[in-house]
Amino acid sequence: MAIWVWIVIAIGVLVVLGLVGFGVPRGRESRAAHRREKAQELRQEAETRTRQAEERERVVREQEQQAREARKVAAEVGARADRLDPDREAPDSDE
Repeated sequence: MAIWVWIVIAIGVLVVLGLVGFGVPRGRESRAAHRREKAQELRQEAETRTRQAEERERVVREQEQQAREARKVAAEVGARADRLDPDREAPDSDE
């Protein structure tokens, strides 16, 4: 065979080896990019869940306050009923 054929084959082999050699890091970079995207998605999900939990905690605090106020009103109404009820004995004032 002519020498130029061997040169073309050698160049082709070098090109193929170069593509394979540069293709491996790209695969790693692609995996790293995919992992970065997945990590970002997980961070966003965690942030969303944190906001939801904080909102639930806020609602619970409001409901606790409303319950305290409702108990206070109920106690006041009960005390008023006790004062108005003629069958209820008045507490002793000496105690």
